[in-house]
Amino acid sequence: MKTFTVSVDDEIYRLASMRAEEQGTSISALIEGFLGSMAVTAPSGETLSEIIKSIRAQGGGIDSRDNVSRAELHDRHALR
Repeated sequence: MKTFTVSVDDEIYRLASMRAEEQGTSISALIEGFLGSMAVTAPSGETLSEIIKSIRAQGGGIDSRDNVSRAELHDRHALR
């Protein structure tokens, strides 16, 4: 998996953070979902979203809905 740094306006970050919290996910997962949904064409001629749908149809891939919420992640009592 590749990582990269993105600079955004403070207000955009605040709104993205709120949206991620509403969806029980992270900003990184939101960005990954956005990039995955873009119509990027692979050498095979399929779009990236078509490839991802194919992988998920076969039971593979990572889904941001499987992530635990920020509150669950930091719930130390749950680890005991």
